[in-house]
Amino acid sequence: MFIHVTNAKYCGEYKVWLSFNDGTEGEIDLASELYGQVFEPLKDKEFFKSFKLEGHTLSWDNGADFAPEFLHEQIVPNSTPQPTPLSLRG
Repeated sequence: MFIHVTNAKYCGEYKVWLSFNDGTEGEIDLASELYGQVFEPLKDKEFFKSFKLEGHTLSWDNGADFAPEFLHEQIVPNSTPQPTPLSLRG
């Protein structure tokens, strides 16, 4: 079976909750994976949050992406997605 990401939600910091076409779902922390020229811009949390699903995986506008098989191997299975903190406006 070809593994691909079917849903993704930002959880805070560099964490993303993912679901896959095989039914697996859980959270991954990508903080330790943001090295190298194409991944350096993802250290900006606002840019990191701008991911989209494209080509069966997470991708960013600068061309960065992760192989869906890598993401699948790294997730913490069945973890509950945490809500994105809301900004308080006064």
